[in-house]
Amino acid sequence: MSVVTLTVNDELVSAQAGQSLLAVLKELGLEIPTLCHLEGLSERGGCRLCLVEVEGNNKLLPACVTPVQEGMVVTTHSDRLVKYRRMILELLFAERNHVCAVCVMNGRCELQANAASIGMDHVRYDYLSPDLPMDASHDRFVLDHNRCILCTRCVRVCDEIEGAHVWDVMGRGVNSRIIADLNQPWGTSTSCTNCGKCVQVCPTGALHARGATVAEMEKQHDFLRWILDGREKKQWEHNR
Repeated sequence: MSVVTLTVNDELVSAQAGQSLLAVLKELGLEIPTLCHLEGLSERGGCRLCLVEVEGNNKLLPACVTPVQEGMVVTTHSDRLVKYRRMILELLFAERNHVCAVCVMNGRCELQANAASIGMDHVRYDYLSPDLPMDASHDRFVLDHNRCILCTRCVRVCDEIEGAHVWDVMGRGVNSRIIADLNQPWGTSTSCTNCGKCVQVCPTGALHARGATVAEMEKQHDFLRWILDGREKKQWEHNR
């Protein structure tokens, strides 16, 4: 694989052709906010928190779905980027009903952590305050649409890792909702394997264990790397 040279924050660096900017930034130890990204899943480029500036391009580009190019000049932190990232986070909080004080993920929520990291202490936009339901029909888990940020991690892990494709997105814009099968109660889904992968990859309290109380839920993402490494090494193939 060929090597390309680019400039990141005034520093000349090398990268493998075909790599995403986000992958290169992580290798360099540069932390930028993400929500829809999760190592081991396909990239969606939906949350736009990983926006970066690329010289010669008037648009801000999402690092997770932007491939590196020879001679690219990239800025990962600037006043302009902070302004847009803060705006995106405020809009996410305003769109649904994120009340951290009573959430099962309070203190461990990725949305909350990103807001704290960027110094967001208020929301400038009118809250939509939609009347959203909770689906507690499953024996082990709960879906709370009030906490959902439509990152589609659950959709991708169920499709790409578990192979069940229980989850999908229905509707458009602010009316979009995560649905199980053909918009039926999660507990009645015949395709769900009850594996809980979707719950573990969810960055907020939208998917959580049944019976979890305030600040009690802690999620683990390590299983993704373990599964993918095992598949690559063919650890679980039966002897033929």
